[in-house]
Amino acid sequence: MDACVILTYRCNSKCSMCYVWQNPTSVKYEVSLKTLEKIPSGIDYLNLTGGEPTLRKDLAEIVDLLYPKAMTLEISSNGLHAERLEPIIKKYPCIKIRFSVEGCAATSNKIRGEKDGYEKKMKGLLRLKELGGTDLGISMVIQDDNAREAVELFRFANKHGFEFATSSLHNGFQFHKSDNIPYNRSETAANMGELINEMLKGFNVKNWFRAYLNLGLMSKVLGQSRMLKCAAGTDFAFVDPWSDVYACNVRPDLKAGNLENQTWDEIWNSEAAGVIKEKVSGCDHNCWMVGSAKTAMRNPKYVKLPKAGPLFWVIYNKLRIMLGGEINFKRYIDFDNVYCDTKVPQRSFFMNETVRRKIQLKSDVHYQRFGKFYNR
Repeated sequence: MDACVILTYRCNSKCSMCYVWQNPTSVKYEVSLKTLEKIPSGIDYLNLTGGEPTLRKDLAEIVDLLYPKAMTLEISSNGLHAERLEPIIKKYPCIKIRFSVEGCAATSNKIRGEKDGYEKKMKGLLRLKELGGTDLGISMVIQDDNAREAVELFRFANKHGFEFATSSLHNGFQFHKSDNIPYNRSETAANMGELINEMLKGFNVKNWFRAYLNLGLMSKVLGQSRMLKCAAGTDFAFVDPWSDVYACNVRPDLKAGNLENQTWDEIWNSEAAGVIKEKVSGCDHNCWMVGSAKTAMRNPKYVKLPKAGPLFWVIYNKLRIMLGGEINFKRYIDFDNVYCDTKVPQRSFFMNETVRRKIQLKSDVHYQRFGKFYNR
């Protein structure tokens, strides 16, 4: 089973595709160490995210607590305070660290509203590598504003020995946005095709399977149905800063319980969890995020191995590339079937903008103020 814990909604970035930073949590109400102790051992993959997790002063203690409970523990960070991760890397050199980078320097800084952010992240990654970090990498949200730079950023990551993970523009309750819609679905998908080819050219097996993940992202960007059945609520869970447990980070109606007031088993075996699983089986949101998609790809019996479908796709298309051929994307994707959005709002950038933040209290009704949304 995989799990994701949002440690805080406080954030020192000002991203155009995520308004978490405008809606921070109050420090005193964020999920506690005592509550996190209830997360069971034997988790396959556990992601600590935010907001920005390095803003938690007790992050090192949280890692000490959760590292033994998971086969893989990841910290997803904006990378602006890499120095706060240095003692963690020294103690746990194989912990997975991903810094959010949205393209080359100017593009990334603009999208994320970070002055000199790109430079700080790269300096931080190189420092963590110097300290012995073995699983360091970059995460990119592919969108119209940066899709053309995906291949270049991937090559940069390879050159420096960094991993490269991707997601695509989408809506979810933690973003406090309902207008993350591509401007030009076809053009963005075409750029993703170039990235998929590039990933299959090398000798990094992880990148071969990331190529399949990006094929799913291509399908999602075009507005087509997901390539594998969603496993949220069965093989994946999401814990927010107030200790509420959800099946995923997209639908706020899929709440199973509260870890502060209940045990993990009570939540996972509850009547609410059963109802949620039924809702997930009939969910028509078109989602394909790296966390839940990776879970859906995994063999349920042998968690280090993929399911047959992704495995055969990788083997077949890697052989085609090796023999000088190309991927026949039309075999997997209907490029004539592109979802037609009735309205596509323009996203705003906040590099030099001052925006008043509204602290969310534990007593507030959460995730309701930004309206209804639908991922297509």
